[in-house]
Amino acid sequence: MPEAPSHQFDGDGSLQGAPESVKATLLVVDDEPAVRRVLVMRLQLAGYRVVCAEDGEEALEVFHRESPDLVVLDVMLPKLDGFAVCRRLRAESCVPIIFLSALEAISERVAGLDLGADDYLPKPFSPKELEARIATILRRVGRGSAAAEPRELPTGQGVVRVGDLVVDTNRRQVTRGSERISLTYTEFSLLELLFREPGRVVPRAEILEQLWGYPPRRAADLRVVDVYVARLRGKLEPDPRNPELILTVRGIGYSSQRMGDNAPAAIAS
Repeated sequence: MPEAPSHQFDGDGSLQGAPESVKATLLVVDDEPAVRRVLVMRLQLAGYRVVCAEDGEEALEVFHRESPDLVVLDVMLPKLDGFAVCRRLRAESCVPIIFLSALEAISERVAGLDLGADDYLPKPFSPKELEARIATILRRVGRGSAAAEPRELPTGQGVVRVGDLVVDTNRRQVTRGSERISLTYTEFSLLELLFREPGRVVPRAEILEQLWGYPPRRAADLRVVDVYVARLRGKLEPDPRNPELILTVRGIGYSSQRMGDNAPAAIAS
């Protein structure tokens, strides 16, 4: 599979240096023709190039052919469901994925996020809200689409130590000794946010707004933050059940250091 081109997006999802009308390529995967028509029309009006698939197998074929910058993925699909598609994509790519689902259960949302999705929007939803979330993710992602991790950022942000971890904010890489720890883009962004000011308690609502771009409207929205913190702990903490790097401040949010002489260094913003 050829390497996907790298893109740099402005705040609204436009490609930097390109004509104003040229934006990212989006893959919309939904088995309902009416939903696909509405999303294609709205997203094209917003300036995006949109490609579609109506089942899980076709989604993978179109993804490999078109190298989209973001995938809007329904959960309930023929042939391969959305979770299976997400699992396949995450095995080879860090492309942003937004799940759509008529399933309201928090467990379904958690399952999708556990697979590495960047966001989850329950049906029925406002196309305007979907557009806003797409723009937020593309603004946060910056460079790259379906390219292999890590997505590169401009140099100058530095390399810092967090306990026994080395965090390279230039390449968005984390290593422990000679071992590289693979983080998704969202996981690394969460790490940056929590360790930017070591010791500060970061409320869950603030994390949601900073990383996902919208305030919590329901209790389930904050569960997104908890899932990603758990994912990050599972990759970084020697014992995730007794975390030392990312601490829970009950009823508020999370703190990035345990008080003591080995507090991690701050990440420059």
